[in-house]
Amino acid sequence: MAALPPALSDTIVALSTPPGAGAIALVRLSGREAISLVAAAFTGKRLIDQPSHTLHFGTIRDEGRILDEVVVSLFRAPNSYTREDVVEISCHGSDYIVQQLLLLFTRRGARLAEAGEFTKRAFLNGSFDLAQAEAVADLIAADSQLSHQVAMQQMRGGFSRELKDLRARLVQFAALLELELDFGEEDVEFADRTGLLALLEEVRTLVRRLLRSFELGNVIKNGVTTVIAGRPNAGKSTLLNALLNEERAIVSSVAGTTRDMIEDEVSLDGIRFRFVDTAGLRDTTDVVESIGVERTLQRVKQAALVIYLFDLTETSPTELQAEIEVLNLPAATPVLSVGNKLDVASDDQLTVFRTRPDTVLIAASRGDGLDELRHLLLTQVRNEGLDRTGSSTIVTNLRHARSLDAAAQALDAVLAGLTAGTGTELLAADLRQALAALGEITGEISSDDLLTSIFTQFCIGK
Repeated sequence: MAALPPALSDTIVALSTPPGAGAIALVRLSGREAISLVAAAFTGKRLIDQPSHTLHFGTIRDEGRILDEVVVSLFRAPNSYTREDVVEISCHGSDYIVQQLLLLFTRRGARLAEAGEFTKRAFLNGSFDLAQAEAVADLIAADSQLSHQVAMQQMRGGFSRELKDLRARLVQFAALLELELDFGEEDVEFADRTGLLALLEEVRTLVRRLLRSFELGNVIKNGVTTVIAGRPNAGKSTLLNALLNEERAIVSSVAGTTRDMIEDEVSLDGIRFRFVDTAGLRDTTDVVESIGVERTLQRVKQAALVIYLFDLTETSPTELQAEIEVLNLPAATPVLSVGNKLDVASDDQLTVFRTRPDTVLIAASRGDGLDELRHLLLTQVRNEGLDRTGSSTIVTNLRHARSLDAAAQALDAVLAGLTAGTGTELLAADLRQALAALGEITGEISSDDLLTSIFTQFCIGK
């Protein structure tokens, strides 16, 4: 393994638990002098002589003054998170104590860690690849069952193994094409064009499948933006409050109460939904309300899913269809028609809509029909995502999706070149681009700017 650059071979220290008072805080050090720095301030067992993966109780002292009673955890290289010597100090969660510990160790030669520097060192030391490192940040940010599940699968290397397998299958043919270039004057072909064509089509299919999974992955990671639209007094704010199970939006019988968008999130069966209550859609001379209507029309076009809420007592099927068409939604945007106020609608009004399979009837103020609505929301998301990917691997990272798209385009170019009988030099160049794009995901090909961009998004101490 190559030696780390000087900036990453010194000893770093940081608070690895959230700042603020608490029962316990954890101060972490990593680097060549991590153990010796702590040992010099620790009163208890002689830390220099202790084996890896052991815990030790004692005190941390600064020139004889006791800063705190602590538990010290030792992890010796290479059997640690960073593959360097790592020491974790569990102290009382006082801001003052933490600051005194950080001052002590920086005064004696350690450096305050930058954001994500512990994980960056783990990547540079070969503990895991770049995709797995990014999954660490996703795991920390996971706030639903599915986002946790996907981040854990990627952190354990599932996505990386699939990518490395794809890349390995291309490398052999790329090497043969490069060999042909070395013997260009002799007009020989080492790479079987028929076999290469079959392999490229298979790999491209797999890359496209991973790329398609990003649509679902983005939903899992960032939530399903679900806009509640409809005419004034249809009950949009009441529905938002019912879905969130809290009084988030003001409810009034006065039409046009909601002038701006109100958003909040809730998790349904492990999938995070971001519900957006919007201004009622109608023609109005009120300047402020007109702005709200315009913003609603813009927001529905950006939604992953639209709930069009209508008043069962005032709307006919023909009117409902006309109102939805006014939204001018992209063809791919799913729309759920939701009829509200079934508790006050007449039997005739209910019968008209009960025969429509694409409409669910609710009474938002009483909670009637909300379970069916939640079920339809989940079914819509799963049908639009999980059933289309055909893979347990789900791409959640925009950087990964862009690299996969670049790889797919390069593979398209190679396939087109093979069909057209393009020369070996151009085929090899396109294939190198595909390999580079796949390599960027796992970090086999990376740059300092890329690493800085990724790890500065981490929290300090991780």
